[in-house]
Amino acid sequence: MQSATGSRPWRPTPAIRLSTLVHVAGAVALAAQPESWPLVLGTLLGNHLLLSGAVLFPRSGLLGRNLVCLPGSAARRGEIALTFDDGPDPASTPGVLDLLDRHGAKASFFCIGKKAAAYPELVREIARRGHSVENHSYTHSHAFAFYGVSRLKREVEAGQAAIANATGRPPLFFRAPLGFRNPLLDPVLARLGLNYVSWTRRGFDAVQSDRDKVLKRLATGLAGGEILLLHDSVSSRTDGRGPMVLVVLPALLAAIAAKGLRSIALPSAFEDGCEA
Repeated sequence: MQSATGSRPWRPTPAIRLSTLVHVAGAVALAAQPESWPLVLGTLLGNHLLLSGAVLFPRSGLLGRNLVCLPGSAARRGEIALTFDDGPDPASTPGVLDLLDRHGAKASFFCIGKKAAAYPELVREIARRGHSVENHSYTHSHAFAFYGVSRLKREVEAGQAAIANATGRPPLFFRAPLGFRNPLLDPVLARLGLNYVSWTRRGFDAVQSDRDKVLKRLATGLAGGEILLLHDSVSSRTDGRGPMVLVVLPALLAAIAAKGLRSIALPSAFEDGCEA
C-alpha cells in the first residue's frame, strides 16, 4: 500500500492517456490543416463529454486508480471493510463506536476535515478504539468534482492536516464528496501519497428511511473482500428511532458475524505490503 507520508508516481489511466493523444493529434491536425477545425472541435468535445460522463460513475477506474474492494488475500481471510462517511458527528459517531466495540468490529471513518477540526477529541477517540481515520475532503463541497487542480489540492491537503493534527497520523485513503471526482484529482492524490477508495456496495442510508431496504442492500450476498459504505452523521435519514446508521448497524453487524466474516479497518487489509 502506498504511504501518505510521501508522494507516489502518478500513472495516468488508459482513458487519460488516450485523451492526451486526442488533444495532441487535434493540435497537429489544426497546424497542418486549419480548415479541419470543425472535425477537431467535435472530436475534442466528444472526448470531454466521455470524461465528464465518467464523473457520474463513482466506482469507475477511468479517471484514476480506484479501490472498490479489498485485495484477494483479505477476501480469502473473510475480511470486509465497513466505512463511514461525513463524520465525525457527536450525536451519532459515539453510538457507532459503541456498536462496533460490542461486536468486536473495526472500521474506517472518512471524516470531513472541517468537522475533524471542530471535534478533535472525537477523532482521537475513533483512532484510540482501533479504527482508521481517512480523508473525505475539508469542506465536503457538492461542487468538488468541478474544482481545478489548485482548489483540489487545498481541499485534500487541508483535510490531511486537520486529521493528522487530531490523530498524529496522516490518512492513507481518500474518498471524494458524494463519490464524484474529476480527472484532475488523481495526480493530486499521487503527490500526497493517498489511495482513492470508493465501495463495493452502499446502503443509501443517507436517503433511505426504510431500515430493511438499507440492510438488504448491504447484507444480501455479502462476501469477503467487500467495502461497505454508510454515514455516521445525523444528517443521514432517520426512521423515527434516530439516525439510520444507528438503526441498521446492529442488524448489519449481526449479519456479518453470521456469515463468518470480520470487519477490519482499511489499512489492515494491506499489511502484507500489496499496493492499494
